[in-house]
Amino acid sequence: MEKELALDLIDFLYKSPTAYHSVKTIKERLDLNGFNEIKESDRWNLQKDGKYYVIKNDSALIAFTIGNGDIEEEGFKLIGAHTDSPGFRIKANPEIVSEGKYLKLNTEVYGGPILYTWFDRPLGIAGKVTLKGKSPLKPEVKLVNINKPVLIIPSLAIHMNRSVNEGFNINRQKDTLPLLSLINDKFEKDGYLVDILAKELSVNSSDILGFDLGLYEIEKGAIIGLNEEFISSGRLDDMWMVYAGIQALIESKSNKSTKVMVCIDNEEIGSLTPQGANSALLLNILERITLALGKDREGLHRALANSLMISADLAHAVHPNVEEKHDPTNRPVLGNGPVLKTAASGSYSTDSYNAAIFEGLCKSAEVPYQKFFNRSDVRGGTTIGPITSSLLTIPVMDMGAPLLSMHSIRELAAVKDNVYTIKLFTEFFNL
Repeated sequence: MEKELALDLIDFLYKSPTAYHSVKTIKERLDLNGFNEIKESDRWNLQKDGKYYVIKNDSALIAFTIGNGDIEEEGFKLIGAHTDSPGFRIKANPEIVSEGKYLKLNTEVYGGPILYTWFDRPLGIAGKVTLKGKSPLKPEVKLVNINKPVLIIPSLAIHMNRSVNEGFNINRQKDTLPLLSLINDKFEKDGYLVDILAKELSVNSSDILGFDLGLYEIEKGAIIGLNEEFISSGRLDDMWMVYAGIQALIESKSNKSTKVMVCIDNEEIGSLTPQGANSALLLNILERITLALGKDREGLHRALANSLMISADLAHAVHPNVEEKHDPTNRPVLGNGPVLKTAASGSYSTDSYNAAIFEGLCKSAEVPYQKFFNRSDVRGGTTIGPITSSLLTIPVMDMGAPLLSMHSIRELAAVKDNVYTIKLFTEFFNL
């Protein structure tokens, strides 16, 4: 069972090279399990025990099942995670020629990747392409996934940088540009990438108005370790938590409360987008659910007063080679269960009240759990937890499964923690 779930997670990640493809993969799973897509532009007619989802800007998805109790009394049970991962995005007019022979693409960094892990890896291109539509106000959007090794970021030989192993200051505009091709006699500099996209999508180059494209490692994730105890893959942060939440939503039983799985975009760059956590998106959806069930705005606020949320991002496991980087008394490790994250700075939304709820959930699910605090002299990251908690004014538990190599092109997790997290989320939705 553990291995099968890990392999399913790896397949899920492989089909999700970008946030856009993540949403497509989620949609396919929901469709197979009786969920119905509803549009923001539709008039919503929701039924108790109904299963629904809404997609926003192709890269965020909110799925929910309506409870069979009174929403004002039972509230919402929410799990939130994000669909994006750190990496590189391709700029417009991207073609750059070097030495009259090398064709490179102009890129920019998205979020906070560990840059050196991207060197010398075969890379693909994926994202969305915007085409001419029937009206200038309604362009057409298509997803593209060039799932083959078309790019590579070559590193500089040690002979020309003798101190590279003592540290290398990577210039994001110069050192990380991916090599696409060698130029031949038929090469025309402008529109080379657009022509590739047109061929891939079977459209005319002139119909392509723009694109949102990223790079990704084409090698599929794998189960590794002497006893097959590890999962090695890209984009575990945070599509792993999306996967676990979607699995839990599908597998959980019908009950009185309305269950919501929130898969939002752009967490890695601050969430301040229409499809990000720092927007009105989630509150709007919750309000529309409440109104569609015959309640009013007062009913929404009553429902929120009875609601709980888990902010599910990943947590730093103690690194086996750099143990001193971690807090001396709170030391999560791979394979020992989900991790509750707390910070006096407010970068995580956990307090003692919702910490008690989390620990009770873990015990009810018979899942081991761990705690994470940053070292007091090390600045940590943040999540969608504080943003969502402040917008909804509800208790939000900040947690995540433990991870090594966070923000690397290839991250490392434990097979057991995948099972533990799905069990925890399912128990949360079932109670």
